[in-house]
Amino acid sequence: MRVAIAGAGLAGLACGKYLADAGHTPIVYEARNVLGGKIAAWKDEDGDWYETGLHIFFGAYPNMLQLFKELKIEDRLQWKSHSMIFNQPNEPGTYSRFDFPDLPAPINGIAAILGNNDMLSWPEKISFGLGLIPAMLRGQAYVEEADKYSWTEWLRQQNIPERVNDEVFIAMSKALNFIGPNEISSTVLLTALNRFLQEKNGSKMAFLDGAPPERLCEPIVEHIRSLGGDVILNSPLKKINLNEDRSVSSFEIEGLENIEADAYVSALPVDVFKLFIPEKWESIETFKKLDGLKGVPVINIHLWFDKKLTDIDHLLFSRSPLLSVYADMSITCKEYEDPDKSMLELVFAPAKDWIRRKDEEIISATMDELKKLFPTHFSGNDQAKLRKYKVVKTPLSVYKAVPGCQELRPNQSTPIHNFFLTGDYTMQRYLASMEGAVLSGKLCAEAIKNSSKDLTIET
Repeated sequence: MRVAIAGAGLAGLACGKYLADAGHTPIVYEARNVLGGKIAAWKDEDGDWYETGLHIFFGAYPNMLQLFKELKIEDRLQWKSHSMIFNQPNEPGTYSRFDFPDLPAPINGIAAILGNNDMLSWPEKISFGLGLIPAMLRGQAYVEEADKYSWTEWLRQQNIPERVNDEVFIAMSKALNFIGPNEISSTVLLTALNRFLQEKNGSKMAFLDGAPPERLCEPIVEHIRSLGGDVILNSPLKKINLNEDRSVSSFEIEGLENIEADAYVSALPVDVFKLFIPEKWESIETFKKLDGLKGVPVINIHLWFDKKLTDIDHLLFSRSPLLSVYADMSITCKEYEDPDKSMLELVFAPAKDWIRRKDEEIISATMDELKKLFPTHFSGNDQAKLRKYKVVKTPLSVYKAVPGCQELRPNQSTPIHNFFLTGDYTMQRYLASMEGAVLSGKLCAEAIKNSSKDLTIET
């Protein structure tokens, strides 16, 4: 069966990979000249990479880790110590750690929380732990029901002190969806906490050893091509053409003839896909609901300095009002390694008030925050100097996971019998994440395989 897929992000590539594994022929069309979608990256004039985002792989990503295993590239994941490290705003230049011991879950998670005495008091730890019990005991059903509340509202319902939000969850909510705890659905935080507490290595983190398009996406492309499929860059979707019964007759791809296939897949971001919904589909409930899903703006910043700012080989939660998470990629990533100089990659979030500002303004505000995070490096006579920078703006990134979004997310199958959806916004338990994108691609491929007898064009 021939399947046309629009979009070569993780979801589209994963869908193509699993279709090829099943003996079908996926052809993936990508509008840009780079693979990866939300994990795209480029080289500058000096040969240095800059990326769309700071991409972290968790132990609680079973489908992603399985994909690495199937592609035989597991050694490309650089695992870090099992810790979560937060800056201390009241003590510039210092850090607070949650260290997970080598014990079964949830004992290791409980030990990590109880062992941290910098951020939460014992009464706060106890009230937070008691509040999590329903989510742990009732599982995913409880987590899904909590979508009606923001994280802040959920904390208040559990009588958990507001300071727990300030100390821990402002940073975590910005890291997970680029918005604050007053906006984010409690389903997002509860999903992450459930995985982190119920799986021994759930919260353990890894960095890819190089740029995602080369180190992750290209092996998927090679796999697809080895099984008879293809991935074609610089080929944007222009229109979805329909038959009289509203099924898809072809994809109109720029620079190519109309592409006919047995099945068709949109692996486009939800905001982009909405621009292509044919008029005859607009009254269908599945597509009408997508109006409520909107991408969140995010800014990714790269700063190259003339000296080392830190020796920490890990992701860091900044706890800054402007910055979410950051890492010194010259330490954490093999391909970006530099023993003498730092390259900080930082996520600027929430970004809604900054996305239209000039790069120079964003860099100036970022440097002001860095002076608080690294006070000894930006004072005195021997200050670190910024050599160059790159600012990557994504006005509409992953869908903004506010309360009520869960009921808006579509399944991978649609009411159109030969048309399917994939992307982290489609329904799967890992929400807007790389794991969610891979799982959605796998589920989409499964839905197409299950419908294959009804889809095959007679020749």
